[in-house]
Amino acid sequence: MWKQLLSKLPKKSLKSESVDSSRNGAGSVSQGSSGNTGTGRSNLVKRTSSAVFPAGLMSGIEPLLPFKDVPSLEKMNLFISKLSLCCVVFDFTDPAKNTNEKDLKRVTLIELLDFVSSGSPRYTEPAILAMCKMCDVNLFRVFPPNYRSNVHNGENDDDEPTFDPAWTHLQLVYDILLKFVTSSSVEAKVAKKYINHSFIIRLLDLFNSEDPRERECLKAIMHRIYGKFMVHRPFIRKNISNIFYRFVNETDRCNGIAELLEIFGSVITGFALPLKEEHKIFLWRALIPLHKPKSLGAYFQQLSYCVTQFIEKEPKLASTVINGLLKYWPITNSQKEVMFLGEIEEILETINMAEFQKIMDPLFWRIGYCISSCHFQVAERALFLWNNDQIMNLIAHNRHVILPIIFPALENNAQSHWNHSVLNLTLNVRKMFSEMDDTLFLNCHSQFKEEQSKVVLETEKRKEVWKRIENLASQQPITGNTAVLVTP
Repeated sequence: MWKQLLSKLPKKSLKSESVDSSRNGAGSVSQGSSGNTGTGRSNLVKRTSSAVFPAGLMSGIEPLLPFKDVPSLEKMNLFISKLSLCCVVFDFTDPAKNTNEKDLKRVTLIELLDFVSSGSPRYTEPAILAMCKMCDVNLFRVFPPNYRSNVHNGENDDDEPTFDPAWTHLQLVYDILLKFVTSSSVEAKVAKKYINHSFIIRLLDLFNSEDPRERECLKAIMHRIYGKFMVHRPFIRKNISNIFYRFVNETDRCNGIAELLEIFGSVITGFALPLKEEHKIFLWRALIPLHKPKSLGAYFQQLSYCVTQFIEKEPKLASTVINGLLKYWPITNSQKEVMFLGEIEEILETINMAEFQKIMDPLFWRIGYCISSCHFQVAERALFLWNNDQIMNLIAHNRHVILPIIFPALENNAQSHWNHSVLNLTLNVRKMFSEMDDTLFLNCHSQFKEEQSKVVLETEKRKEVWKRIENLASQQPITGNTAVLVTP
């Protein structure tokens, strides 16, 4: 089709335009007579259009004409013709293949983008249909398997992103769709028949693209669709939730989680109060379990923002979120522990006293384990909590509960931690508690000494029992295949 169009383009000349008669079956068209020129050009347009496009789509308009050369009443028909012209997809894996056709399509897409951006008249239903069809053909595709991620099981975050070789065309199509969706000339009541559930699901599937540029375009488009088509909002939320469920429970692999969370971050800010039960279920079943995958670092910032937005909307959810974090606490992953501690700090900055008292026991048991961690970054991050004035205020009001829980970790660090920075931070925290309530501090210290002496006593008793067992075993006669206890 594209070769037919290219072959039938008039050759440019300073004084005349001619068409190769041997290729097109027609004589040359000169500019000597205005009447002949008009007739010849009309015949050329008619032949080209009928050879490539159905009459219903073309409406007798040559798709290669610029918009400025047609009357205003015909611009919408030309728009449909150009969209139909762009419903041909080329293979970009071979840069030397179809170069002329690729360039012509790119120029046409640029013309379409300019037309949509210029504030065109109200789009007709056939124009909306043609736009959706063009996007369907160019954008919706099945991605090849990501062999690199399969080899490394998604653990290698240092791989360079993969860029789609067809991006020169894809970017223009995405830009056209974005301008089209945001245009005031598009009526949502009409467009919703074509930008429907099927269209939205296929757009969401594209978030698995390896190309970060494509995911950014999709994020902007999906956000605008959510804002414009109110009727589709519950459907969009439900299907994004399904993507999160599938990612956490099945695949553990999806490239667009961060972008989808960014969309939801702005959606959450628009939730009305009090929050619907549907939104609370989404927090508990989708957002909190997203802390579980190994690839948390790829989308942690966006996830933390969404969780914080929920707590700002309804402060009572703070204890629910912290209990969820404790449930998925990464005991064997130090990097994730540091991220969890950072999110805990953000939540504690906004939590009220009543919610804090609900979760302070299990929370500070976990923080105590982090303080005594052999990984210095985890221990440091946990001790940095005492540098936050809001958290210090919460701790001070509940010191009779918190200090006995974390005192053993502080004492063990002060006595034997290998890292000097952790040691200094530990001594500072001990000093804060001592100045805050010296009597409580001394009581905890004496209790810790008693516990230590009990541990030493139990250890000695255990050694004595083992010695008696060894002595009794050594006095038994050796017969047959009886095992022999050898004392080193």
